[in-house]
Amino acid sequence: MPATELVLAQLNPNAIAGITVVVVIGLLVLLLVFARYIGLWVQCKFARAGISFTNLIFMSLRKISPTMIVRARIMAVQAGLLEVYPISVRDMESHFLAGGNVLKVIRALIAAHRARIDLDWQTAQAIDLAGRDILEAVRTSVYPKVIDCPDPRKGTQTLDAVAADGIQLKARARVTVRTNIHQLIGGATEETVIARVGQGIVQAIGSTSSYKIVLENPDRISQTVLNQGLEAQTAFEIVSIDIADIDVGDNIGARLQADQAEADMRVAQAKAEQTRAEFAAREQEMIAKVQANRAEVVLAEAQVPMAISEALQSRAIGLLDYYELKNVQADTQMRQAIAGQGLGGQAVTR
Repeated sequence: MPATELVLAQLNPNAIAGITVVVVIGLLVLLLVFARYIGLWVQCKFARAGISFTNLIFMSLRKISPTMIVRARIMAVQAGLLEVYPISVRDMESHFLAGGNVLKVIRALIAAHRARIDLDWQTAQAIDLAGRDILEAVRTSVYPKVIDCPDPRKGTQTLDAVAADGIQLKARARVTVRTNIHQLIGGATEETVIARVGQGIVQAIGSTSSYKIVLENPDRISQTVLNQGLEAQTAFEIVSIDIADIDVGDNIGARLQADQAEADMRVAQAKAEQTRAEFAAREQEMIAKVQANRAEVVLAEAQVPMAISEALQSRAIGLLDYYELKNVQADTQMRQAIAGQGLGGQAVTR
């Protein structure tokens, strides 16, 4: 009896049933794996994508989408991209595991290759991993796009600038840009381009002697701004700057002069008020000094009787001398009274 038949004879029916179940399950698993990957493998085989059946299985084990890798690989082969850029399956898997979009990178490379734009796989995947839309960048490089300056989404509709003659101008510009692939990583975005163009337009209008020159030749403003090299260190190349609209605003110069005149008037009024206050204070000081002098006169007059009394006691003057002094004082008062009435009469006559 053969050894196999001997072993089977020694096994009980339950063991044989268990082995049969295991074999059937194994065959079903192999069938399911074959059914899942056979279609992708056939596509790779006919498209000459260079992906083996086992590689497809290992992709699933490494949490990589085989369908996406196969699709990207077939796109690259059909477009002749692998003849220019040596992109391996391992490179695509690595980019997918790094969180990149393999399909978008392949499409961007195909578009760049057709448009004869210098873009390789390393640069494309670096741009994609940096968070930039590489496909949109290539499209913008082929078909330049137009951006408004200022950006109406920011709530500002016009760029307000004042010419040298004081007239305000409100301008709107349209900037045509294309993507600079080599400066896309680390380059400034659209907001920087809009800000620089706006600054250049305001500066160009401000350096113009008259607003009429701007209205007559708006292309001079755009050409001046374009020659300033505003696209430096940005992810874009400025193709053209076109002034879409210019409106005349307020006479800022006249308004500033009026405000300055009003300010000067207020300063003059403040200085006049300060001078008046100083003179009023000076007047009060003089009145106080007059009162002080009068007090001193009163004090001096109060000492006269005492001096006369002392002179009489010391017999420095006699009684007749005292009466003669009184007569002189009375005569003096009479003369002063007559003089005062005379002046008052003249004043009344006038």
